[in-house]
Amino acid sequence: MQHPAFEEVTVHHHQTDDKSFKKKIIKTTVILSIITIVELGLGLLMYALDLPDDLRRLMLKGVIIILSLAKAYFIVSIFMHLGDEIRNMILTIVIPLLLFIWFILAFIIDGNSYKNLRNKYDKHFQERTMEKKDVKELLKKPGGKE
Repeated sequence: MQHPAFEEVTVHHHQTDDKSFKKKIIKTTVILSIITIVELGLGLLMYALDLPDDLRRLMLKGVIIILSLAKAYFIVSIFMHLGDEIRNMILTIVIPLLLFIWFILAFIIDGNSYKNLRNKYDKHFQERTMEKKDVKELLKKPGGKE
C-alpha cells in the first residue's frame, strides 16, 4: 500500500505496448537525424560561402545553437525519460543546469573584460603581447619614446 504523501513522487510509466514504444523511438531518431543533417548543412554552408563576421553569420550560428538545444531537449525528454516525469522533478534538473550555464557565461564575460582592461591599462603587457612591427608603430606615435 502506498502512503498518500508519496503519490506525487511515485509516477507509474504506462507503456501501452512494445510496438508503440518502438515507433516513438524511431520517430525521435528520425527527427534527431534530420536536425543533425540541417546543422551540418548550415555549418558547411557558412564556411563554403566564406561569409564575413556580420549579422548573417551570427544568425546562422544562432540557428545552429537553437537546433542543438532542440536536439538536447529530444534526447533528454525521450531517451532519458524526463518528459514522463512530474514537474517538480523536471525543475530539480533544469534549474541547476541553467544556473551552471549562467556560471560559465559569467566567467567567460569576466575573463574577456579582464583581458581588455589589462591590454588598456598595462602598457608593458600590451607591448609584450604585440608583434614587434606593431610596437614600433606604437612608439612612433606622438608621446612615444623614439
